[in-house]
Amino acid sequence: MIIDSHAHVMLPPEKQLQWMNEAGVDRTVLFTSSVHPETAKDIEGFAGELSKLYDILQGKQNLLQQRIQSIEELSGIIKENPQKYIGFGSIPFGLSYQENLTWITKYILGNGFKGIGEMTPGTGEIGKMEALFQAVQDSGNLPLWVHTFFPLDFTDIKELLQLSRKYPSVPLILGHMGGIHWLNTLKAIRDIPNIYVDLSATFTTVAPTFAIREYPDRTLFSSDAPYASPLAVRTVLEQIVDDKKILQMVLGGNIARLLKL
Repeated sequence: MIIDSHAHVMLPPEKQLQWMNEAGVDRTVLFTSSVHPETAKDIEGFAGELSKLYDILQGKQNLLQQRIQSIEELSGIIKENPQKYIGFGSIPFGLSYQENLTWITKYILGNGFKGIGEMTPGTGEIGKMEALFQAVQDSGNLPLWVHTFFPLDFTDIKELLQLSRKYPSVPLILGHMGGIHWLNTLKAIRDIPNIYVDLSATFTTVAPTFAIREYPDRTLFSSDAPYASPLAVRTVLEQIVDDKKILQMVLGGNIARLLKL
């Protein structure tokens, strides 16, 4: 089974299904989105959507009601195509332990989602995530997906890895494999078996090549659609991975095992 392990809700929904069909993707792990660059008609519209995204990444946007609406949208899309989609639900950043537990119970487990994310901490804010790690540990150890590209630096990533060491039962997915810090990130996770590496948003094929070579059972095919198409990303992986067994693990086997599908 081919599983795109990270994509965002696209508009219209038919476009997402079209991309999946073109790429031969059987199922997609779908995340919420309040940003829709795929709807832009020109470069100004695209820039406007990206401005919203950057505000979210820097903690300037994504109000509580907006987040709840995005979760409801995601839940509705999954209910329309339960054979195609698996949900990861978002959660507000910086909640207390009890607030995280309440949110996970109501909005994550309550919607039948299989994981939590995308978390988008700002630089210097990783320490605020410990209450979330504690809550995840105490509510079933769902996979936790954290954005590790801009604006995080490697100091932030190292702090995140320390939290992962402290909570070894919590599967941590490093979104975008550390961004420009991918090499140091790959070197740093060798002895942290509960860490998985998301291969989306790489800017050089060298990065996923070495990630898969070093961690064939912990690397995850993902498109980050609409920011890349699943067909394009799958094609890259098929070009850089010669071992067919390992390729199948990366293209779906690893995430299926992690999510107990």
